[in-house]
Amino acid sequence: MRIGFGYDVHAFAPNRELWLGGIRVPSDKGLLGHSDADVAIHALCDALLGAAAMRDIGYHFPDTKGNEYEGIDSKILLRRVMAMLREAGYELGNCDITIAAQAPKLAPYIEPMRQCLAEVMEVQISQVSVKATTTEHLGFVGREEGIAAYAVVLLQ
Repeated sequence: MRIGFGYDVHAFAPNRELWLGGIRVPSDKGLLGHSDADVAIHALCDALLGAAAMRDIGYHFPDTKGNEYEGIDSKILLRRVMAMLREAGYELGNCDITIAAQAPKLAPYIEPMRQCLAEVMEVQISQVSVKATTTEHLGFVGREEGIAAYAVVLLQ
C-alpha cells in the first residue's frame, strides 16, 4: 500500500467558470489557471502521482507546452493519471479530498462531485470522499481571493 498527499490553490478570476471536483459550480467568478483550474482534481492528481512516486501534475501536464493543455478539462488529466497508475500496477484504495472555500457554499455539490470523480476514475463511489470547509474568514481563502484543496489517497 502507498499513501499520497496533494495540495493545490488557484485565485479567483472574473469571466471564468468555476469547476470543482469535475462539476460546474454556479458562481459569479471562477478560478484562474492554464487549464480549467479545478483545484480539487489537481490536488487529487498530485496525491495519486505522489503515492506512486511519479512526480506531480505539473511535470506530466506542464503549462509550458503551448496550447496543448490550455483550458483542458481536468477530468481528462485525471483519466490519464489513473491510466498511468494502472499501467504501473496500482489501483485506488480510497481518496479523501477537502476543498477550502469561503464561498460559494459547496454542500449541495458534494455528492455530484463524488459521483463524477468515481466515474472518471472507474471506482466505486464509496472509495471517494469529498468534504468542504471554510477558513473562518482567515487567509486568502477567507478573504475570498481563491480556493485551496487537499487530497490524500491510498493506492494498492
